[in-house]
Amino acid sequence: MHIVIMGCGRVGAALARTLEKRGYGVAVIDRDSAAFRRLGPWFAGRRVTGMGFDRDTLREAGIEEAGAFAAVSSGDNSNIIAARVAREMFGVENVAARIYDPRRAEVYQRLGIPTVATVRWTADQMLRRLLPTGAEPLWRDATGEMQLAEVAFSPAWVGQLVSRLQEESGARVAFVNRAGEPMLPNAQTVVQDGDLIQVMMRVADMGDVEAVFAGGPSGASGASRSGGSGSAGRPGAAGGSSGSGAVE
Repeated sequence: MHIVIMGCGRVGAALARTLEKRGYGVAVIDRDSAAFRRLGPWFAGRRVTGMGFDRDTLREAGIEEAGAFAAVSSGDNSNIIAARVAREMFGVENVAARIYDPRRAEVYQRLGIPTVATVRWTADQMLRRLLPTGAEPLWRDATGEMQLAEVAFSPAWVGQLVSRLQEESGARVAFVNRAGEPMLPNAQTVVQDGDLIQVMMRVADMGDVEAVFAGGPSGASGASRSGGSGSAGRPGAAGGSSGSGAVE
């Protein structure tokens, strides 16, 4: 997979080096050519001087064949504009933007642009938004047998109870991030479009769990519930506004 990074500061350079070491094709965009020195002499990816939201600059960086785009420059507006151009004009599937203002981060999360606010920033958080599901566990216990990971789900799960998702996958949904807000699911919580689902599972079972999440519920006519009155797809509609309580 080819990945384009806008911004060659410390975070952008660290992302570029990490991704290249993992075998990904990488292109880095920065308006200051001197910034590329942070990549080091061994970086073999593309270095493109220009504005990361300029379409010609993005094309030069290989955006048309990119599977992911990270906007990690020092400007919130530039990052969001570039992220939206990458997704809406070039159809890049995995897009993430670094945002300094947490209030803006929540707004853009609702618009479908995954963001990482600087106050809780780590390069690992950005990697988890760019790479395929399961590539970056959020946590792993000391034995290496259990892990917490964000697992992508098929649209077929939208409108289904989280408890059914657990039952069919054999994993535990630890929490759901909905519209930028974390929530603990309860027995009535329904999967909504745009949810980010964090799952606790055995490392050995991860492939099976991902397959269930990706494949949808067994039996297309299974009991789908929408929180009582068609609430699937509306943030906060399922399981109450706080969504507290354990899944039964």
